[in-house]
Amino acid sequence: MTQKKKTIAEIDAMREGGKILATIFRDLKQYVQVGMSELEIDAWVAGQIKKHGATATYKTAEVNFPGVICISVNDAITHSIPTTYQLQKGDVVGFDFVITYKGMKTDSAFTMVVGEEPTGAVKHLLRVTERSLYAGIDAIKGPTRVGDISAAIEKVLKEGKVGIIRELVGHGIGHEMHEAPEVPNYGKAGTGPLLVPGDTIAIEPLTSLGSERIMTEEDGWTLATKDGSLAAQFEHTVLITENGAEILTQL
Repeated sequence: MTQKKKTIAEIDAMREGGKILATIFRDLKQYVQVGMSELEIDAWVAGQIKKHGATATYKTAEVNFPGVICISVNDAITHSIPTTYQLQKGDVVGFDFVITYKGMKTDSAFTMVVGEEPTGAVKHLLRVTERSLYAGIDAIKGPTRVGDISAAIEKVLKEGKVGIIRELVGHGIGHEMHEAPEVPNYGKAGTGPLLVPGDTIAIEPLTSLGSERIMTEEDGWTLATKDGSLAAQFEHTVLITENGAEILTQL
């Protein structure tokens, strides 16, 4: 299944939207402090999205999520609803959100430790997961099979000996939040759908310090590790070009 072709103006809108998202994330990293509630952070992000003239995609009818951003703490992997929980020093927190700008969508995520620098196993988890994201991006050399991206991500994660959350995958994005094709974080090079210049995808390795098994929390949204191990997520929206990939969600 192929993506709907995008016009030059639509790709430019994704570039602009990606820069807005990256700007909010840059500022969010400085804004988050020990003792802040998730709802405070959600409200701040909502204000930033509005200030930049974008729309919080999660709050639209397409998604109908209770917040504008997913805030996933410790064993929560993704899709976590912001609550009154106050962040504690040492919490491992993933932030993930999508914005719509001039009708086009971009998606990004990162994981950080609140109030201190990551150390030990947590530092390893974050470093390996982020490195695998860039390995997947670097695997794009122009027209590229999805399996080439997946295999590059899996190689880094396996070498790092972290859990690969196989039930959750990257995806096409642009006109809609989730489009074809799916982009797994494991796979075989040379297989899968062919991505061509003009296609846009969200690459998002999701990992744990333990098992790959996941469960849905009682809120019906939050996905967490079944064994309670810490989780991480890093994500960028990228444009396939003639010679490689352009990361749209970075400054």
